[in-house]
Amino acid sequence: MTTYRAYQVTGSRQFELVEREKAAPGPGQVGIRVLSCGVCHTDLLAAEGMLRDPSTPIVPGHEIVGIIDEVGEGVTAWQVGERVGVSYLDGHCGECDFCRRGDFVNCANQQQTGTTVDGGYAEYVVARTSGLVRIPQELDPLGAAPPHGGTDKAQDGNPTTALSCGAQPGGGMGRQPAVFEWRTGQQHTGVVRQGDRARQGGLAPGSPALRSDRR
Repeated sequence: MTTYRAYQVTGSRQFELVEREKAAPGPGQVGIRVLSCGVCHTDLLAAEGMLRDPSTPIVPGHEIVGIIDEVGEGVTAWQVGERVGVSYLDGHCGECDFCRRGDFVNCANQQQTGTTVDGGYAEYVVARTSGLVRIPQELDPLGAAPPHGGTDKAQDGNPTTALSCGAQPGGGMGRQPAVFEWRTGQQHTGVVRQGDRARQGGLAPGSPALRSDRR
């Protein structure tokens, strides 16, 4: 594949189907052939041009499941053919003050998939490896994509640790990612929200809790 199709948006809600040249992944990145991409309310940021120059086209979508098609320079932990997921946080840099303190979610050099960098409303996407999660082959890509809207990896050196962000008590986002993480073998599930009700509504049965009250 040398070109790929994508739905891009310019200005406010000006969507169009375009054909783009496939870009090679840079250092620390992988190119991903998209299998599925969920639709999230946060995609409104791209559709309305709220966090970028609205005259510059952007491809929305951050609930992505795909297959690695190409790896960039320095990538050793990820291989062509692996099934992966990409979420809203495109991956931390590992070098800024926040990252050096282990606060990867607030990385000063982190892009937002589908909002500040192109996302998954396309046949192909490039992403940082620090933002990837592995997706088991037995999971349906259509069902596995939406939980990425509220899920991110907790970077504690353990690749089987996951973090649920933005949980709502008893709601879909928060509880759905928690169940997803539990079913895919994650050892820890966290809920980031103030208040104890999120803990009751967001955790899957049998999954240990990692909870933070910091917004």
